[in-house]
Amino acid sequence: MANNTEEKLFSQFPPVSTEQWEEVITADLKGADYQKKLVWRTNEGFNVRPYYRAEDLAGLEYLGKKSGEFPYVRGNRCNNRWRIHQTIAVSDVAEANRLALHAVEAGAESIGFELAGKLSAQQVADLMAGIDLNATELAFGGKPDAELPDKVLAVAEAKKASPEKFRVFFGFDPLIRQLSLTGAFCDGDDGRKCYKTLAGLVKGAAQWPKAKFVTVSGETFQNSGSTITQELAFTLAAGHEYVVNLMEEGLSAEEAAKTIRFSMAVSSNYFMEMAKFRAGRMLWANIMNAYTDGCARKMFTHAVTADWNVTAYDPYVNMLRGTTEAMSASLAGVHSLEVRPFDAAYESPTEFSSRIARNVQLLLKSESHFDNVVDPAGGSYYIENLTQSIAEQAWKLFREVEERGGYTAAFRDGFIPDAVKASAEAKDNAVATRRIVLLGTNQYPNFNEVADEAITPTCVTPAAWEGNVLRPYRGGMAFEQLRLKVDRSGRSPRAFMLTCGTLAMARARSQFACNFFACAGIRVQDNTFFHSVEEGAQEALRSGAEIVVICAADDDYATLAPKAREILGDKALFVVAGAPASQPELEAQGITRFISVRSNVLETLRGYVKELGI
Repeated sequence: MANNTEEKLFSQFPPVSTEQWEEVITADLKGADYQKKLVWRTNEGFNVRPYYRAEDLAGLEYLGKKSGEFPYVRGNRCNNRWRIHQTIAVSDVAEANRLALHAVEAGAESIGFELAGKLSAQQVADLMAGIDLNATELAFGGKPDAELPDKVLAVAEAKKASPEKFRVFFGFDPLIRQLSLTGAFCDGDDGRKCYKTLAGLVKGAAQWPKAKFVTVSGETFQNSGSTITQELAFTLAAGHEYVVNLMEEGLSAEEAAKTIRFSMAVSSNYFMEMAKFRAGRMLWANIMNAYTDGCARKMFTHAVTADWNVTAYDPYVNMLRGTTEAMSASLAGVHSLEVRPFDAAYESPTEFSSRIARNVQLLLKSESHFDNVVDPAGGSYYIENLTQSIAEQAWKLFREVEERGGYTAAFRDGFIPDAVKASAEAKDNAVATRRIVLLGTNQYPNFNEVADEAITPTCVTPAAWEGNVLRPYRGGMAFEQLRLKVDRSGRSPRAFMLTCGTLAMARARSQFACNFFACAGIRVQDNTFFHSVEEGAQEALRSGAEIVVICAADDDYATLAPKAREILGDKALFVVAGAPASQPELEAQGITRFISVRSNVLETLRGYVKELGI
């Protein structure tokens, strides 16, 4: 007879306390310090534990709130139907319109026009021709001028677009796109003219409630090397300063807040990015709660995959980066999302790269059904704690900006650019030492890849940190610059793997060294194994390789390395793969080149390339 008694899942198992869990962990670690082994410190300034429990959610006041309820941690809406965005550079109006229509037909729901200069009324009409304004939202970025909104809205009126359905955004951002990138406002003074112009545009478009005139370009911070909490705090500070200044120009708090669109980058830090957008909504809601209790407290957010971790070498890897980043943003509940084409680092996106970028999101929607669930991360012990930790750190930094007089004052006194610069330098060092891995660039490069003709020195050379401004760049540029130098040198330097001694260690060391040297575009000649160091050294001489890397066990180097060095003489750069205990004795014998997991890969390779005369 069937048992119809209902039982709760796992009801037969006794509860396990945190103390019991940690006793088991300590036993597994054989007495090693739990805090040192398993707890890691983020760049954002807080610790992350290896596991969390329900008790760790105690005190989180927003728990139990639904999507659409203040403070909007779980989202602004009762659905997760984000819009697929694609940006099109406008150099030729007719071609840009053709690309826009094709993108919409292929699944794009939001089109961004990156303007290079001023357009006439007829050019604006031609640019918007054939686009269903009730179904497709438009964003005008790049260099929009103060006359552009009137021209755009005139076209919308002429096409009888519905004021309740036509969504249009303008990329006016004097705080970040002007002050932060150039060092001055559009009026060259305190920005009052900019704010007056923006307030006038908002007032003049009252019949178009879905029009937004300010885009806070928060992605600029992350693409300049900031941490996630810096990006969030400084973006919120800029948004708050817009609200304050627009209110001074006669707008209400609701009018000022509703005209702001936040744009932020999403990087490959999967869970942290998800938590960032959730924390951002909560913080903005609490900031605006001091001014209004209406819908203006909702943060309107656009996400774009980060440029910082995009690579020019092995560019197809960027497809994978864009996919995981898109997953983070879509699960976090953004309004719209742009996946940057994988080749954008070195050329104008092709039809293929643009199609793949769109299709990433179409797959997430149509095949993976990410749009069917609101805030699937809600209630996760880990992500809820990440959300709270990011919110606390960002709020602390936001308060510090406000105490300095707001965004403009904090930027001009150097606080914001210095903080971003310090973070960028730390990240650059992490890339150089492989603590941050950029696949295909500083780790696991494509050994046989030669730079595409489209990759130029300009593509791989970051601008210098000059003056009190931000400097967007890509994290892999330093490695790419070095590799391009080797690729375009007219030479093909080779590194020969002299594998000997203990077989297992020789092979492991050889694989490590091959990856190490290939990061600089140095061709590698791997070898399975030599039965004697003499055999390997003689073969290395016959190969004519400019670099010879001895690959063996640490205990073997004391005897094998000097023998190899004696045979090779000065006919090649002699390198030891590892950091053996005998290193001081070997250095005393003139063996000075060592590579290991502790090496600064970038600086070491730069030194070897210089020694090769490249």
